[in-house]
Amino acid sequence: MKNTAAALLSSILIIPAFAIYMADPLTTLQLEAVESTVKIFLGVSLACFVLGELTKNYSQVDKIWSIVPAVYAWRMAAIDGFSDRSLLLASLVSIWGLRLTLNFARKGGYSWKFWQGEEDYRWAILRKKLNFKHNWMWSLFNLFFISLYQNGLIMLITYPMLFTFGDESPIGVGEILVGVLMIGFILYEMVADNQQWNFHIEKHEFVAKTGKHGSAFENGFNQRGLWALSRHPNYFAEQGIWVTFYLFSVISTGSWLNWSVIGPVLLIMLFRGSSDFSEEISAKKYPAYAEYQKRVSRFIPLPWRR
Repeated sequence: MKNTAAALLSSILIIPAFAIYMADPLTTLQLEAVESTVKIFLGVSLACFVLGELTKNYSQVDKIWSIVPAVYAWRMAAIDGFSDRSLLLASLVSIWGLRLTLNFARKGGYSWKFWQGEEDYRWAILRKKLNFKHNWMWSLFNLFFISLYQNGLIMLITYPMLFTFGDESPIGVGEILVGVLMIGFILYEMVADNQQWNFHIEKHEFVAKTGKHGSAFENGFNQRGLWALSRHPNYFAEQGIWVTFYLFSVISTGSWLNWSVIGPVLLIMLFRGSSDFSEEISAKKYPAYAEYQKRVSRFIPLPWRR
């Protein structure tokens, strides 16, 4: 966990340096889009921090994780004059966001009092694990990591759109294929989330009726469907979605590398750390989880390891 935190924090220094020294100067439209989205980012980050401190519910970023990227995407589309390409990309981000928002809502993530809703159980565990001696230390963590870092990340994953600005060529076969691939990952994530949701519904209903777990639920965690192929199929799909989204910038620029790769790279790092922490909790809670870790791949589906 400490190594992950150090890697994430060091990226705050390394990534701007990469952007400054390796990237071409921003065009007028790109600069306008960056300035506009950064203003949104700062406002949203401040709101998440203040609401988290006032309510002691530190899942404020979770509530807007699937919503704000669409705001960034449509703002950039407007600056690009709603070109066919920007409309395609903003629509794909919106499809992703709608699906994820509905999934978060059914788990109790939202409330009519928008600052309430279910908090991610891992924040309370993490606070104890990091052993902050003073409340102000956790407040700093809330400000810099939970609010600023995570909001910065969900802004950066939309930035491949910047590199499609000014591309007036017709949408090509390659972009259509990339769009189909992105939809494929969204559907994969939807199936994984539904399988997880159904498993826990069935488990709780079975336990409530019988007082026992039964053979299908005795281990306490899902190992069915896509969860038999990898331990985090939803994380695998989420990373795939944003790596695929980056490919739109590759097609427009004709180069495999541009500084918007920062977004998907940071996302992969975050999911690596998040899965480490989640699995540490699961291994303590479920005795059979260690065997599951040995048998099943973490992210990439590997049927032959079943």
